[in-house]
Amino acid sequence: MQFLVYILVYPLLWLISILPFRLLYLFSYKVYIILYYIVGYRKKTVTENLKLVFPEKSEKEIATIRKKFYRHLCDMFLEMVKTMTISETELKKRFKILNPEELKRLESLNKSIILIFGHYASWEWSIVIQQYINFKGLAVYKPLANSYFDRLVKNIRSKFNTDLISTKETISIINDNEAKGVKSITGFLSDQSPRLTKEVYWGEFMGINVPCFTGAERLAKKLDLTTAYLKVNKVKRGYYEAEIITLAEDPKIYKDYELTDMFLREVEKQIYEAPEYYFWTHKRWKHRHKK
Repeated sequence: MQFLVYILVYPLLWLISILPFRLLYLFSYKVYIILYYIVGYRKKTVTENLKLVFPEKSEKEIATIRKKFYRHLCDMFLEMVKTMTISETELKKRFKILNPEELKRLESLNKSIILIFGHYASWEWSIVIQQYINFKGLAVYKPLANSYFDRLVKNIRSKFNTDLISTKETISIINDNEAKGVKSITGFLSDQSPRLTKEVYWGEFMGINVPCFTGAERLAKKLDLTTAYLKVNKVKRGYYEAEIITLAEDPKIYKDYELTDMFLREVEKQIYEAPEYYFWTHKRWKHRHKK
């Protein structure tokens, strides 16, 4: 059944990927109309999240942000599909690294790098970073249930020599690379809600007490890895700019959870500035105040 779904859907995805951007975004608008007005995909969750973190905003303001978010969500999904056939030249034009010299500086330290992301603006096109650094590119992800689509996603995101690895593989793969003298830059999306356990760290995010992912920080301290934040802004439709913000060159000197909090503060600043580009469909605050 998984293979049947895959062979039915894949040709459509490929056809979408070869559309010129003008037609791609026209199609995106049609998808938005269906998703927002007809299907109402997770609209309740999005509304609850927005009202929770922006209690001062009116219903009209919430509705405006919500609509802008769904437009962006549809664009970003189709941009991911577009990655199947996009060229390196085109991707570099549409996802600019503002300070590649900082990547080179961090590379010169001869220490592997942890690059922490938020679900903000575009994380899919961040794979172009691999073209600005000689370190081995790795990205931690959650495998999909459908093995065929999982392979497709891995192929798409690995197009520019970044390997996708699961959480369970991360430590062993980085350790193996280090033993072989291979330095790496590993991307973590770390702003969503982790599985609730007794050991989970509770921190403040958007003014609300919630459990937080700490895997990137713990790995950085354990293996002495330089830690940085990738700040991605959406300039206009189909164009993004990214900045490397170094958080710690020596993570071991920081208190427990300090790097995690620093990362969350960076994500918050971006959300307050332009909330429509955050990933509001996730139930990020579902475990709030349950400590």
